[in-house]
Amino acid sequence: MPTVRCPTCARKSEYDKDNVSRPFCSERCKMIDLGAWASDQYSVAGDPATDLALDQELPVASAPRA
Repeated sequence: MPTVRCPTCARKSEYDKDNVSRPFCSERCKMIDLGAWASDQYSVAGDPATDLALDQELPVASAPRA
C-alpha cells in the first residue's frame, strides 16, 4: 500500500480506500486543514473573483402570496 505524508502534521499514513480521511492521517488533521481554508490562511493564486449579485442590480424577490 502506498504511504503519503499527512499535509497537516507530516505523519506517514497509508493512502488506502479504507482511510476515509486520506490524504490526511486522521479526521482531526482533516478538520484542521478545513479550518485553515475557512479562515483564509490558504489562498489560490489568480485574479479576485467577482460576485454576480454585486456586479448587477438584481430584482428583490417578494414573498409568495398565500
